[in-house]
Amino acid sequence: MARPSPALAHSLYLLWGHHPKPGRSGLTVSAIVRAGIEIADADGLDAVSMRKVADQLSVGAMSLYRHVPGKDDLTALMVDSVYGELYDNDVEAATRVGGWREAMKFVAARNWDLYERHPWLFDIRSSRPTLGPNLSRKYETELRPLDGIGLSDLEMDAALTLVLSHVDSAARAHRSTSRTQADSGMSDAEWWGVVAPVLEQVMVDEDLVLSGRVGSTVGAHFNATQSPEHALAFGLDTILDGIQVRIALAAPGSPTV
Repeated sequence: MARPSPALAHSLYLLWGHHPKPGRSGLTVSAIVRAGIEIADADGLDAVSMRKVADQLSVGAMSLYRHVPGKDDLTALMVDSVYGELYDNDVEAATRVGGWREAMKFVAARNWDLYERHPWLFDIRSSRPTLGPNLSRKYETELRPLDGIGLSDLEMDAALTLVLSHVDSAARAHRSTSRTQADSGMSDAEWWGVVAPVLEQVMVDEDLVLSGRVGSTVGAHFNATQSPEHALAFGLDTILDGIQVRIALAAPGSPTV
């Protein structure tokens, strides 16, 4: 078994509020984190550096390291901080909106909106979560509507993970669409208006009958080849339908398949 990492332990203590006392400059971890978020919101995560944060706070870069050891710790603190925006520390927020299906749609909408406000979250390159207080409260809030509906603990976690993974995927597609429109200087509708007539002329291969028909239907409906918003809604309903069937099949007296 690997020995516990002192650096990892220190990072967790930092996440959970074990912060050095402010020095004579009045610099705090919270101020450093807010500055990092402002930079990331404006210019992306790659733009965040200890030097840029220090410049934004009008302090020397070395003074930051007394409070935050480096960018990895700063990024973890930034992630946990923005998670605190989701439910305002109200662990019953999702439960109060109605049944578990309505609650999961509420959770999906809140997470989608968070990605819209802080798209740099897509650039976090780690499969391990930032186990801070706000992520923990997020997990608690989002699990509560699933408790007692007929799922095991493992199934509750898997169901929530499936919902959040779907939101992540759709939100990434939405971000990609927005970037493409900005980079090209054309809206999807303008692009489709140019592409669609040409495709009608060139896609005459008999092997492409189905893809041509479906693609034309999608294009006519969305004025684009896809709609991340529609994918989000359709996929979420499908996921929730599947969870509902699973609950029904596990209920006492239900027929076996």
